[in-house]
Amino acid sequence: MNAMRIVALDRLAETSWLKLGQGIAEARAMLPGIDVIPADLAKDRRFLEGLADWCDRYTPLVALDGADGLFLDISGCSHLHGGEKALLDDLVSRLWHLGIQARGAVSSAAGLSWAMARFGAQKIIDPDDAERVLLPLSLSCLRLPAGMVEALARVGLKLVGDILHAPRAPLARRFGPQLLLRLDQALGLEEEALSPRLPVADLSAERRLAEPIQGEEDILGLALQLARRLKDGLEERAEGGRLFELLLFRVDGKVFRIQAATSAPLRDPERIANLYRERLQAVHDELDAGFGFELLRLSVLKSEYFRQIQDDFSGAPDKSLSLAVFADRVAARLGPHCLSMPVLADSHVPERAEALDCLSDIAQLTLNRQPFRLGPTAHLPSARPLRLFRHPEPVDVSAAEVPDGAPEHFRWRRTLYRVKRAEGPERIAPEWWIDGEKASTRDYFRVEDADGYRFWLFRNGFYTENPHPQWFMHGIFA
Repeated sequence: MNAMRIVALDRLAETSWLKLGQGIAEARAMLPGIDVIPADLAKDRRFLEGLADWCDRYTPLVALDGADGLFLDISGCSHLHGGEKALLDDLVSRLWHLGIQARGAVSSAAGLSWAMARFGAQKIIDPDDAERVLLPLSLSCLRLPAGMVEALARVGLKLVGDILHAPRAPLARRFGPQLLLRLDQALGLEEEALSPRLPVADLSAERRLAEPIQGEEDILGLALQLARRLKDGLEERAEGGRLFELLLFRVDGKVFRIQAATSAPLRDPERIANLYRERLQAVHDELDAGFGFELLRLSVLKSEYFRQIQDDFSGAPDKSLSLAVFADRVAARLGPHCLSMPVLADSHVPERAEALDCLSDIAQLTLNRQPFRLGPTAHLPSARPLRLFRHPEPVDVSAAEVPDGAPEHFRWRRTLYRVKRAEGPERIAPEWWIDGEKASTRDYFRVEDADGYRFWLFRNGFYTENPHPQWFMHGIFA
């Protein structure tokens, strides 16, 4: 079980009768001079994902194919690169200059392209030639399990031509429906959906450069140009971008993805460029230009309806716009969760009646001049202390009016306070779905001592439940 086995072969090893899954000891016995390199599947996966990022220059629809392949849906993209053949030649040539030997094929079916790239020699396949090119290929080209290929070989079926025109019912009955499904997918008779590894952008604009660039100002200048090109598309949709992504394709194949989010729909090119000025400052140490970037692309990953707001005649600046600019620039530099603001929550328990929410998530309510609406059970009590403690602090009460009266005096933080005036109680029941059914009810009192200091304290529970209930300080009035 612990024996080392072959997980990948180069082209020379494939012609030396070695097989995947074969033990290393057996392989050395067959070829004593073979060179064995320990496999690192995690690094191989990251390398494949890096190649997938690099292939975004041809199409945004890139899907991973197992551990050693990629599917590219180039529908509607090939004319941008001079046609299918020119696109494929450019892709394979660029990979070869990067030190990667790749084989590819273009067809109308993903299964046919997979078969030709791995087992055939023809690169561009016309839909009418699918049967002809598949006939001489091994059944392994249909992406069948190894056990099924071996079972087919035992009955003399080794090539696609052996089953192409054979009766289908006996094949399905003996080998299952997967055999015919894979055959139909290779012939283009059965649709096969590809799942791109990344979401497709709503809008994109890119710039290919004759000479690579390295400077930050050059990148920002091109980002501004791309943002201006995106503005027309956003205006046609009556939308603004909420999440932008700048892709920087380095000449050695490395791709950098830099995202910038906004607190409200945005289409102003200058503000978009300023966002990336802040983002580049934040990722400065991680952004290695190397020998330069040869392709830049700015995409809108998320967009929303852009509400037009008419300015008034006062001439005063729009404070909400200033808030948006400030929030976006700070979030771009320090992260989307660096700014927060208090919001009301649907709870009667004071310490749960408010929470801190990310400013980028709720600023749109203010920027669009829409009133903040509370939930159906949220409320604003008439009297709450200016300073509310996050955690109520225990106080010592030696005398209080029974059963529902305020304390006559209490000791808090080693100081004795004598109550001169009191108002209450305000009874707040516990939230049984959070605290449990055995949680105690609170009776809140607003009290004032002889020196004029006003406090907000509560008794936890009733005297009928406990002769000596606990008292807590929850806040201080101004």
